[in-house]
Amino acid sequence: MRAPDSRHVLNRRDFLRYTATMGAAAAVATTVSACSSGPASTSSVGAGGDKDLITAVIGYGNDQSWDPTQTASAFAMAAINHIYEGLLETDPITREPYPALATALPTDTAATTWKFTLREGAKWHDGKPVTADDVVFTYQRVLDPKANVLVGNFFRAWLGEVRKVDDRSVELVFKFPFPDAVQRLSIVKIMPKHVFSEPGAWDAAKGGKTCGSGPYKQVSHQPKSNTTFEAFADYNGPRPATVKKMNWLTIVDASARVAKISGGSAEAQIADNVPYSNIEQLSGSGLTVEGGKGMNHMFLMFNTGTKPFDDVRVRQALLYAIDTRTMIDVALKGHGTPASSFLNEQNPSYAEAKTVYSHDPDKAKALLAAAGVTNLSITLMAVNVSWIADCLPTIANSWEAIGVKTTLQPQDTSALFTKMDQSQDYQVVAAASNPNQFGLDADLILRYNYTRGGSWMKYTKWDASPQATALFAAMDQAAQEPDKQKKLALVHQYLDTIAEQAVLYPVVHTELMTAWDPKKLSGVRPQGYPGINLLQVKRL
Repeated sequence: MRAPDSRHVLNRRDFLRYTATMGAAAAVATTVSACSSGPASTSSVGAGGDKDLITAVIGYGNDQSWDPTQTASAFAMAAINHIYEGLLETDPITREPYPALATALPTDTAATTWKFTLREGAKWHDGKPVTADDVVFTYQRVLDPKANVLVGNFFRAWLGEVRKVDDRSVELVFKFPFPDAVQRLSIVKIMPKHVFSEPGAWDAAKGGKTCGSGPYKQVSHQPKSNTTFEAFADYNGPRPATVKKMNWLTIVDASARVAKISGGSAEAQIADNVPYSNIEQLSGSGLTVEGGKGMNHMFLMFNTGTKPFDDVRVRQALLYAIDTRTMIDVALKGHGTPASSFLNEQNPSYAEAKTVYSHDPDKAKALLAAAGVTNLSITLMAVNVSWIADCLPTIANSWEAIGVKTTLQPQDTSALFTKMDQSQDYQVVAAASNPNQFGLDADLILRYNYTRGGSWMKYTKWDASPQATALFAAMDQAAQEPDKQKKLALVHQYLDTIAEQAVLYPVVHTELMTAWDPKKLSGVRPQGYPGINLLQVKRL
């Protein structure tokens, strides 16, 4: 098959799979910039009782893209929130907006032009001042259809342009009123033009080069090991650094991650992505273990370009067949909820979909029979995230129970999505996702997966279908609706369509667990999306 347009596959390649060329990129990252490079560091940094240091264990890789316009890497996005700032930011838990690089929130969210003045004295980590030119430069990349960056999917539908008023002021010009922009502006981290307009700079950003205006600056970056930070002395924004140094260890292996935070000589004070099976052990040893509910989910993605998955009845049958209650009880230790909509139940726009895939083997068999499908054999490819792997046997047993022979094929995330990027043939994929890393509004969450020409839709081979065309039109109509109740009704209508079509759809929404030592840290708030935020956490 012909490889898909590289402009479109870049997004997914950057944020979900480990990058095959990361070794070379990392070499660039540790040498090209005084703004972000520093002495080599190892995972032993942070051992002992240094109260000027927080050592964290992150259960995701730090060797994916660090380009703020392109990444959805859990590690990189969490770090970026400490290194960079948007014009506006939102609290990581409440999602309440507050001024960051801008001096104030917009006074009229129904207006189609928003003017912002930049914080006086704001500096980049290399000491140069933040200017309006940096804001315009960043938004030009976000809105450029040729660059086609990931976060552009969240802005191009409603944001027309960003223009300079003077050295410290900019105007955002909307295509139509879009009040949700107050929260969404936090997605665009402003980046210095003098650094990232240089040749090769975006590739360097992907590999780990940073230069922000936020409370922490990156000191060193060792892919597949750790990333270190120190407080930025010239930061004058609303949420200054609370400790002098941070060391974030990347440990994807669950048992090794738990070991780093366990025992009297534990090296780390906090860990995210805590396995459900270790909650009791860690709590019993004096750690606080708390969860955050959100959009985090396991989804199934079907290749509608391969028969019989072009038939909606087959896709529906396979979802009806899954014993989600057993999956939650056994694999997730009770920390999950069967999907009753694309959105999780805590989302403000949630409503139960008209099609809910409760466990119904008889209905599954009837749908397969109606589609004329017999003797179906499926190879289920999956990412090798630990909790996803724990869920796979339940799916296989459920499909075998309705007569579908199932072969499980979990594999490295990089390997799996390399195949997707190369348009290699597949049948069904199971993977994890959480658009809440970007925000909570329904339009944003759906555009993360359901965007015309986007990578996910190219993987499914579905976005040229009449059903997809109607869906995208409905999403655009909802985005432009000024009345909140009418907008919500339109959102519920297209959520029903997505549930019925079952092209890329969640099976379960899960709770993410964070563990920390309350004798050494205060102010921790667990997130319902991957990563951690330590901007208000103090070392005791």
